[in-house]
Formats: sequence, structure tokens, C-alpha cells
Amino acid sequence: MHKTAIIPSRLGSTRLPNKALIQIEGKSLIQRVYEAVARTHLFDRVTIATDHEDIYNHVKSFNAEVMMTSVSHQSGTDRVEECARNITTDLIVNIQGDEPFITKEPLELLINVFNDSDVQIASLMNVFDNNDDVLNPNNVKVITDINSYAIYFSRSVIPHNRDLSNDVIYYKHIGVYAFKPEALKLFVSLPVSNLEQIEKLEQLRLIENGYKIKMVLTDYKGIGIDTPEDLEKARGGMRYWNV
Repeated sequence: MHKTAIIPSRLGSTRLPNKALIQIEGKSLIQRVYEAVARTHLFDRVTIATDHEDIYNHVKSFNAEVMMTSVSHQSGTDRVEECARNITTDLIVNIQGDEPFITKEPLELLINVFNDSDVQIASLMNVFDNNDDVLNPNNVKVITDINSYAIYFSRSVIPHNRDLSNDVIYYKHIGVYAFKPEALKLFVSLPVSNLEQIEKLEQLRLIENGYKIKMVLTDYKGIGIDTPEDLEKARGGMRYWNV
């Protein structure tokens, strides 16, 4: 199976301007992400999809593959799909451009579920560590059926613990997706759905239209960089891991 990783990266960011090019211990964020993905040796091809010449030229400077995409895309998934049109592959993995700590283990688990030919779309989840994170609407929760297919994603706490039981497990959605090429094309062709608009979660477009997302449990915490505080943590993390 030919596997392609596509890393969407845009220059605009309201909470952390120009974050793709911000330096973390001597390398830009986007270079850190690219190198982390390449270091897994899981992919036949790793490509960065961007909307800005500054990122394009920077990526070229460290000899990585990069493609220019439209500035009008509403989501990273749309950007990934435009890039994927120019690639012949069996599997496309969308890895966010702000995940410099991504490792081999979660990506390998994600890829392996496609050994089941019924799986067309998959994503990652982990178990929440504490109740404060569960209550935070910035952390997306997911519930699944007995076969680990997503039932629903929400910024609200799901399931609702009516009896205040101590043994309820809550799962956090990590926004790393894998698609068969036709499933990715289908995703971006669907109109924005009602639930997607309400929750501001694009994956609900698939759920609302009756398509399945296989959820893969991992220990990886999905450490994205969205704020100055996240950036400082990342800088400390890079010093710790010495990468």
C-alpha cells in the first residue's frame, strides 16, 4: 500500500500569527512537523500543502516537498484534498502543521486499521487525563460504537454522566485523519452540514451524512501549538527530547 502524508500549513493564525514559521529551538514549527513525520519512515511520500509563498519558499530551503494551494480553503482538509489530486496513492494521512511531537506509534496504529477493507476514514483518540480537560470546550470529545466507529463528536461533555459514576471513560479526539483517496474526495464534495455549523467541527459532516469514521485509541496526546503558552511548552519539550 502506497502511503502519503500531507501536512496542511497556512500562514494566517489569529491566536499565534505566522506560527508555521515561528522558531522552536533553531527550526521553524513547520520544519519540526515535517521532520517528525519523515522520521517515522512510514510514508512513501511526505508533502506540505500551503497557501503562502513565504511558507513555500521556506520549505524549499530545507529541501522538503511542498505544493501551493488555494488561499480560499475553509479547512485543512480542503487544502489536503487539493494537494492529493496531484498524487497517486492508496492512503492519505492528514497531519496538522502544528503537531511537532507526532511519533511513529499513533500513525502506525492509524495506518494499520486500513488492513480492513471496510475502513475508508480513520482518526485518533485518547483517554482524558483529568476532569478539567473534559470540561474544556476546546477539547473535542468523541463517543464510539462497539466496533470503534464514531457515533458523535462534541465540544460538550459526552456521554452525560447522569449518575455521577466514577468509572466513566471520556475520549479526546485528536485531529489526525487518514483517508482512502475516494473518501477524501467525497468528504470535501459534501455541503457543510447543520451539526458541523453548530459545533464548528467539520468531521460531523461525515457523521451527519451517514459515513463512518474508524477511531483508533492511542497514548499520544495530540500536542498542538495554537497559543503563545503552547509555544513555550513546545520549546521546553524540544529541549527535553533533544530533537
